[in-house]
Formats: sequence, C-alpha cells, structure tokens
Amino acid sequence: MVATDGRLAVDTRRRLPGRGAWLHPSLDCLSAAERRRAFPRALRVQGSPAVEAVRQHLEQLADQNEDPGRSRVQSEPRKQVDPS
Repeated sequence: MVATDGRLAVDTRRRLPGRGAWLHPSLDCLSAAERRRAFPRALRVQGSPAVEAVRQHLEQLADQNEDPGRSRVQSEPRKQVDPS
C-alpha cells in the first residue's frame, strides 16, 4: 500500500509512486497497525491516512477465502517475490 492524498491505496501490482508498506492480509493486522499508528511512521506522512480502501480490499479477500467452491490450494497465500 502507498499513501496518496491522505488516504491509503492498495498497490497489488507494486507500481504506484511513493513510499510503500506491507501489511498482512488480515483485518486484525490492519486494526493493530491503526492502534499503533504504524502507517504515518512506515509511510513517512503527516497525520493518519484514511484506511477505508485497505479495509474494503481485506474484506473482499476474506470473502473470497470463505467461498466453499474454491479449492484449498487456491486459497493458500502465494509467496511474494520482489521483482527488483
């Protein structure tokens, strides 16, 4: 994710400009990061950015993982590799 105009934007392709930050794909982790005020420190921005877009993205991921039609292999997280 990156901070854009005072809001967090999900950057799944890792192509948006600006300083990025990683977050576990879990609503619990998002809540903990908000409580600890981790986003301003990690992204080096003033104030707390709005997290609605990230919350919606994580809720969609949770809904997809609960889909009984998906196989177990597809729902496991993929290992991320840095392209640089």
